[in-house]
Amino acid sequence: MSTIPTITNTGQTEWENRHRTFSDRIEGLYDMWNAHSEDLIGGYNAMTVTIQSFIADVIRDNTTVRALGAGWSFTRVAATSGRMLNTKPLNWRFHLPEAHIAPRYRRSRQHLLFAQCGCSIQELNLHLKRSGQCLPTSGASNGQTIAGALSTGTHGSAFDVGAIPEYVVGLHLIVGPDRHVWLERASYPVIDDAFAARLNAECVRDDALFNAALVSFGSFGFIHGVLLETEDLYLLETYRVRHPLDASLRQLMATLDFDRATGLPFGTKRPFHFQVMINPYDLKDGAYCSVMYKHPYRTDYTPPPFTKSGHAPGDDAPAFLGGLRNSVPVLVPFLVNWLLKSVYKPYTEPVWGIPSEIFTNTDVRGKVMSTAIAFPLNCVNAVTDLLLELNRTEGPFSGVFAYRYVKSTSATLGFTRFKPITCVLELDGLLSYRDQRFCQKVWDALEAERIPYTVHWGKCCELNPVRLRNMYEEDLDAWLAARNRLLDPACRRVFTNGLMEQWGLGSTA
Repeated sequence: MSTIPTITNTGQTEWENRHRTFSDRIEGLYDMWNAHSEDLIGGYNAMTVTIQSFIADVIRDNTTVRALGAGWSFTRVAATSGRMLNTKPLNWRFHLPEAHIAPRYRRSRQHLLFAQCGCSIQELNLHLKRSGQCLPTSGASNGQTIAGALSTGTHGSAFDVGAIPEYVVGLHLIVGPDRHVWLERASYPVIDDAFAARLNAECVRDDALFNAALVSFGSFGFIHGVLLETEDLYLLETYRVRHPLDASLRQLMATLDFDRATGLPFGTKRPFHFQVMINPYDLKDGAYCSVMYKHPYRTDYTPPPFTKSGHAPGDDAPAFLGGLRNSVPVLVPFLVNWLLKSVYKPYTEPVWGIPSEIFTNTDVRGKVMSTAIAFPLNCVNAVTDLLLELNRTEGPFSGVFAYRYVKSTSATLGFTRFKPITCVLELDGLLSYRDQRFCQKVWDALEAERIPYTVHWGKCCELNPVRLRNMYEEDLDAWLAARNRLLDPACRRVFTNGLMEQWGLGSTA
């Protein structure tokens, strides 16, 4: 193992994302390796210098660069035709010394974890478990790197917590060959100036800059490290039940008023996690409701068993829809019903586990597509009716309709932006022309019905400058202004990719 950090050209000039929704020619894929060092801060700082030198070379050669996490995004949002940096080997993490916590910070140092960009969600939860901690929430999968999951606004279904950006409280951003900053909110300082100085970083406390940088899909520079607010380890008591898609469930889906809920395992008790999945080909047997209740951690429980199918209680639809194959439209209802009955069975007896045991997926299974559409909570029933009608006239869609609920985000371009709670519709199907066309029809219909919506940056979407303006309005200007403040024109150019230019987000002026 080297005593100095290295960035090594692998010789690879073609890259395909994990879900195999696209592949691209690139100038080169580079592996990044930390130095072998007992001094974590010293080794981390040496890697910062190495990254800055790499950025200088990119500017000199008039090309582009992108940090690559786990390649989990369905779109080219994290890709580039230039040079790609594989960050996964950069996985150091540590708790901050008490001396470096800001005096105004009221939580303990135990609840702060500094993580290098390549740490996966799975790695972080395994590390945190040793000290009785865990991440507050995650997406249904935990194979993503923390920087990648953060940068696209990855969400779970914890509607009192929010998406991953909501528990990130500090960012170490390398914004050019001669500048890197420690960025946090002025309204919520967490570290003292001495810690930024130990990183040799410029300390910037600015709410607008921080909120803009949270969801920036690799375009605000190189995210080298993130500071996370963790919480005490907890248990989830999980159930999956069938519930008629009747007036009571529709009312619950559109209000989350659990005081009037019926048919759930604990009646009117407010859960931690609530998801509804509708199979449009089996409405008579009702929707699938996944409900999870949060409890203090204890050791006297039986973790979820490993099944032959490899599925876990927290899996989302892409984890099992890979079992489908493209088929003639007339067979779609039969195949979707068969697959759900085979691998997505209800369970009324509780399954217990800590978050990393309930949400275990670190791989993809089959060639699937997924789009996630966010909209206000009170639009749920209108969207459901729209989907069922479109499936009748424009389908059949080779998948299911899943609804998750997430506390609105503080990130300027976070797609879970509808207050106080955003509903996220996930359309998960096969990677086929028919299913992609169906999603396009859904986006068009939402606009025709004047239903406000946004889309997940890392999932299949069809964006353009007009759509983005309608979605984010003045927040789009705030995000662009923040990027212009942090990066000079040369660095904005190297951290801009083709998709950003297509969306009107690539200005270097």
